[in-house]
Amino acid sequence: MRSSDMINKLCAIIYAFLAACFYAINVPFSKRLMAEVQPTVMAGLLYIGAGVGVGLMYLIYGRKKDKQAMLLRKDLPYTIAMILLDVAAPILLMIGIKSTSSANASLLGNFEIVATTLIALFFFKENVSGRLWLAILFITLSSIVLSFEGTECFKFSNGSLFILAATTCWGVENNCTKKLSEKNSYQIVTIKGICCGFTSLLLGFSIGEELPPSTAAAQAMLLGFVAYGLSIFLYVRAQRVLGAAKTSAFYAVSPFIGTFLAFIVNDESLSLYYASGLILMLFGTLLVVVDTLIRKHKHLHVHTITHTHNGSTHTHTFTHEHSHLHLVCAGQLGHHNHM
Repeated sequence: MRSSDMINKLCAIIYAFLAACFYAINVPFSKRLMAEVQPTVMAGLLYIGAGVGVGLMYLIYGRKKDKQAMLLRKDLPYTIAMILLDVAAPILLMIGIKSTSSANASLLGNFEIVATTLIALFFFKENVSGRLWLAILFITLSSIVLSFEGTECFKFSNGSLFILAATTCWGVENNCTKKLSEKNSYQIVTIKGICCGFTSLLLGFSIGEELPPSTAAAQAMLLGFVAYGLSIFLYVRAQRVLGAAKTSAFYAVSPFIGTFLAFIVNDESLSLYYASGLILMLFGTLLVVVDTLIRKHKHLHVHTITHTHNGSTHTHTFTHEHSHLHLVCAGQLGHHNHM
């Protein structure tokens, strides 16, 4: 049992990293496709690709393997909130991407980590340790450093504001998804993808956008399956163990991959700031991993002192609390109560 807990934690960390890696391809490739695809329709195609792709995964593989409970009526408020926020966020992101560089957009995406953590702390009462706050500080500093590399200096443009609005929406949505993370992850991603995708398409058609050529549409849906479908699927699985704040913190790697892909795919240049920011990000991410694998234990110590004074025996009892940290390993996991 203890060994399985350790494996679950390590798997959750791997899931979170993979989710970040898959999502990282979103911005640079979306930027390239938007030469042919308009923003709202683009958002719709991305989510439809995610929903259809993960739905097919469930039919082929997940129906026999995934034993998680299906969504119930009581989950409806969080499901609706998740869908509405996931309709708004990618549309805002695509509008932002259209008017700023993809490298800049990737770096601003790290604000989602901060937004998710603050919302998890203040509204969902999720525990956020001092070590995790320090990790978020390093992650934020890495974003600031990286914001000044690329083809031009960081510009707080209208496009940047749209991207920050998108990350805030995703910050709220991440916490709503956490409330559903124990449910069937195939069902969550399929419902999210289909509902968000077709809603975005209808919105796009209502404001005069049109479907792109079939090749571009297929590419957008394939991108959506990987960058949204697989990413969300793994993100939900990581949240079951890590929580919303900590899972989002692992997304710190995403802007670095996105910025590097922008260099390869969109011919956007890199500078020495990239290495400096990478070091800060790696240190912040290491803190998140340590915070995941280290557990704090409290011991309540009771001391009894007996002595004789003037022929009478006196007993005094003192209590104090002692805390210590240790690395969680296969032989140390489980619930411990010390008194």
